[in-house]
Amino acid sequence: ADTFHFTRASLPRNMIENTMFEEEPDVVDLALEPDEVVYEPRSSRLLVRGLGENDLDDEEEDYESSARLLGMSFMNRSSTHNSSSSPYNRQAPPRLCSCPSARMLVVGVFILVLVASMAMALYFLPGCTFTKAGCGKANSSIPMEPSYPNSTNGELFPWNELRLPASVRPVNYDLSLTPNLTSMTFTGRTVINMTILHDTKRIVLHSSELIITKATFQDKSVEVKVLEYKPWQQIAVSFLEDLKVGQVCVLTLDYAANLSHTYDGFYNSSYNDKTGAKRVLAATQFEPQAARKAFPCFDEPAFKATFLVRITREPGYITLSNMPQAKTTTLPSGLLEDEFEQTAVNMSTYLVAFIVANFTSITRNVSNTLVSVYSVPEKKEHTHYALDTASTLLHFYNTFFHIDYPLRKLDLVAIPDFLAGAMENWGLITFRETSLLVGNQSSPLDKQLIANVVAHELAHQDNVFLGVRFKAMAKDSLNSSHPVSVSSQVTTPEQVSEMFDSVTYEKGASLLLMLKTTLPDGQFRKGIIKYLDNYRGSNTVTEDLWNSLTQVGVQESVSDMMRTWTLQNGFPLVTVSRKGGHVTLTQEPFLLSADNATHTSNLWHIPVTYVNDNCSSAPSCRQIFTLRNKTATLNVSDSVKWLKLNYMNTGFYIVHYGDEGWATLIDALKTDINTLTPHDRASLIHNIFALSRLGRVSFRQVLNLLDYTTNETETAPLTEALSQLSSVYRLLDKRQEQRLLARMKVYIWGHFGQLMDSQDWGEEESVSRQELRSVLLEMACSLGRQNCTDQATALYDQWTNSNQTKQIPGDLQQVVFSTAAQADLRWLSLMEAYSSTTYDSEKRKILQALASTQDPRSIVWILSTGLEGGIIQTQELPLVISTVSDGFAGHLLVWDFVKENWDRIIEKFPVGSYPIQSIIKSTTSQFSTQTHLEEVQGFFSSLKERGSQMRSVQESLETIRLNQLWMDRNLPTLRIWL
Repeated sequence: ADTFHFTRASLPRNMIENTMFEEEPDVVDLALEPDEVVYEPRSSRLLVRGLGENDLDDEEEDYESSARLLGMSFMNRSSTHNSSSSPYNRQAPPRLCSCPSARMLVVGVFILVLVASMAMALYFLPGCTFTKAGCGKANSSIPMEPSYPNSTNGELFPWNELRLPASVRPVNYDLSLTPNLTSMTFTGRTVINMTILHDTKRIVLHSSELIITKATFQDKSVEVKVLEYKPWQQIAVSFLEDLKVGQVCVLTLDYAANLSHTYDGFYNSSYNDKTGAKRVLAATQFEPQAARKAFPCFDEPAFKATFLVRITREPGYITLSNMPQAKTTTLPSGLLEDEFEQTAVNMSTYLVAFIVANFTSITRNVSNTLVSVYSVPEKKEHTHYALDTASTLLHFYNTFFHIDYPLRKLDLVAIPDFLAGAMENWGLITFRETSLLVGNQSSPLDKQLIANVVAHELAHQDNVFLGVRFKAMAKDSLNSSHPVSVSSQVTTPEQVSEMFDSVTYEKGASLLLMLKTTLPDGQFRKGIIKYLDNYRGSNTVTEDLWNSLTQVGVQESVSDMMRTWTLQNGFPLVTVSRKGGHVTLTQEPFLLSADNATHTSNLWHIPVTYVNDNCSSAPSCRQIFTLRNKTATLNVSDSVKWLKLNYMNTGFYIVHYGDEGWATLIDALKTDINTLTPHDRASLIHNIFALSRLGRVSFRQVLNLLDYTTNETETAPLTEALSQLSSVYRLLDKRQEQRLLARMKVYIWGHFGQLMDSQDWGEEESVSRQELRSVLLEMACSLGRQNCTDQATALYDQWTNSNQTKQIPGDLQQVVFSTAAQADLRWLSLMEAYSSTTYDSEKRKILQALASTQDPRSIVWILSTGLEGGIIQTQELPLVISTVSDGFAGHLLVWDFVKENWDRIIEKFPVGSYPIQSIIKSTTSQFSTQTHLEEVQGFFSSLKERGSQMRSVQESLETIRLNQLWMDRNLPTLRIWL
């Protein structure tokens, strides 16, 4: 009865994506021209989104975190101026006025952090210059005779732009909230103290899904009318006479709302405790644009203010917020009101956070900061590794940046139902449980994941994100891509959400890595420290960072170089031609679509690094040549046999060596594999596949390069080779090219079979060897290699027969569970294990294995259950969809499922959000026929405001066209050469 269905089994993406960062970047408004107004940047954020831009599978969604340093993030610092068996189920006084490796890991994490802060300045910028003196001038771009929309009551709404006016600036929020965890509702009062920066007859702010029950102005004796314009989630109060510049006024808003049933705003969650009783909680997730769902506010990051928070609760709960608790008052009703200290710094609304739950914690004092890790009581024993990691990293960052963490407490909270990997709220970092909690038996790989995520959140940053850069390039090579700086292209809230993609994050991080490796040793860190020191407590623009880096001794302008990378789409292709000692370098845009000729005028300042056969692996071998023009020449010795450009792949560009150049590099690798570093070998593999997709090299040349891999043993090049082959295999699988699939298996066995069969299945201490064997074995078992499936099945049966006491090594759990899931009886036992396990990392691996089944009935069940929530948390639906999409049996079923349930899906995940982007990509990216192109185009066109205008839709259509082109171009070659 137990048979394996591998004939058409897909290759899971996760097995070949070692994406450690992740959010998942930090630069300042990268879109500004010198003559534009100065804008204040948004604070740092990085959704470690699996580092693969749309692949929410395996560890990737665990990495989904917001790159978040609460107090250590550069931009925060620089901008503070002015079923029943399931354990989880969704569910200062105002002045009144008269009128209204460890070190390398950390360095890499730091790079990711810096990008997020700066990239978030792209769009959320006020229409004036905020300086220490205030707003310099009104926005002069408003038309003379504006046309205003109608508000919900039919009256004209007094504002006609998506961005808030810059005439009013909040100074302080006094928030009082009373959540009812029985009715799943809450009431609130927001008192906003504000200053008037320009004469105005209106106050416009944000509110979404809140019912304003009362509004007063000034001393609360004067009630005012509140108008609402829902499309832009704005409310407004109008006055007959101007509010004058310099006045300080108070607006008080009472309101009521439902606790959200999605994952943003103030939302409800639940879990089952050890007795099986259902416990409920409420938590916040305010990024992006979701603070307005919890309290009325100026919900753009530039509108910073201080916050004082009060939360009313039942005695059996605790409350947490950004600051330490100041006092607790017993109310006549018997409820308790917790009041927290006012925030010590000005902060953006999206960094405000509060939680009502019955969590427990462990704590430690680190450098005068109380560090705590909170979890549900049943998982307290899983919090110790996170506390150790956070404590070590906090001490390191204090030293590295020469700036102490600014708050007296730092809470890390594991929330049972949380969509992102983590979120960098000041003083209260929230995490998905799988991103923070590990058991004592967890593997070093699982612990490395937790360390990565915690490092992101503490410093707002990786060293191990080579695969991330490759993925960012894949997206940035499409015409539907966008510059890192995209403010002028964003006109709706949904487009704001779509900014959270791999171009904004991973490309941004990659550009900073390129800059760091271009500058002299130590200069990047010196420049960052200078930048933080110079602009502490004030606002910054992009040029401030570039200038700080220039001022520490860089000979040429950093700004001149970086503007060519942040203000235009895509990245360059550098072509190398050589005559004797003269090497000609030519740059052009690398764009996959047929109309790439329209972009040929783009030029970049490219820091071309290179090594040659005389010295090629040590860092000291690296030489740099800056390519600023279309073509330039560098001179080398006639004795040099070959050049390898983009040393260690730290540059964000692809290199084409020409037929002769590729031939010499391939010969060099076949002669001595160690002549190039593992990163450089991975870079060559990535580049030649990309050039094949572009049509610049034949697939035969790709196969020629891969011939050397029979001797490859390093993780980076093997991962890239298997990743690329996996993509080809999946395309052929969906086209039912059975003969080619059989030949491709033979090809893979011939190149990697011996290495696969030599892998040990016992405990392994080395993280790098764990990474390598998980990549190899997941590929082997997915393709039905007998030795692999036998070993995996034996381990699974030992695990189940011992009542799960005989542990499976953590790095082998995915391949073991996925292999077991291909047999009906084992699939059922896995489902039981999923419902009973308390280890979060193990639970997600089981879920992904369950979704990898090729049985149509099980596929339909798991999709429906994931949508309903309950047995499977709704937050896991993108992972389920992505995994099902990879299999032949499920890829059409899941596409039909998404079409039929689109409206329910966007009720749970907002249009434009990362989960929606992931769902679109995973269900369409393996189509390669005209029929599917027309079907996808027709479906999304019919959605209109429910998703037709999303950039991710354009990306999916472009990807299908490119898949068609690749298949038409390469199928004949594959049939000949495989």
